[in-house]
Amino acid sequence: MPLSARIVDITTLAVDAIVNAANEQLAPGGGVCGAIHRAAGPELARACAELGPCPTGDARITPGFRLPAKFVIHAVGPVWQGGSAGEPERLAGAYRASLTLARDHSLRSIAFPAISTGIFGYPLERATDVAVGTVESEIRDGTTIEEVVFACFSPEVLAAYRSAGVKD
Repeated sequence: MPLSARIVDITTLAVDAIVNAANEQLAPGGGVCGAIHRAAGPELARACAELGPCPTGDARITPGFRLPAKFVIHAVGPVWQGGSAGEPERLAGAYRASLTLARDHSLRSIAFPAISTGIFGYPLERATDVAVGTVESEIRDGTTIEEVVFACFSPEVLAAYRSAGVKD
């Protein structure tokens, strides 16, 4: 199972699903969430409005609309509160829920951003450790997924995934 990390605009990836670092309302936001909504078109916001809200640690799936990806999985990670409010478990839950939706839809490729590391303030190195550990654990036991891309928006994010053990 190839895991890879690379600097790339997640909205340009032709994978079965890209993951949106969503808020609980599944509303268009800033950062990667805003970029995904802009690239997918207004149909995405309408589809999300019908699905929301989504609790932290869970995920929902919509079509990709104008994106090259067939689907968008909207994963709600936690807002960082210092690490003692269940943030690691809830972040892992967002990754697990995303992979469960991917399996349920027989998807073969998925791309993740660094969920919760933007405006939600989760420390990058801690978040990438949770992301990589959770994804490796979930795909170890058999899955339809053949490719996982960690889409990095900067060299700093790429370095954090490399430190967590992801190579290209």
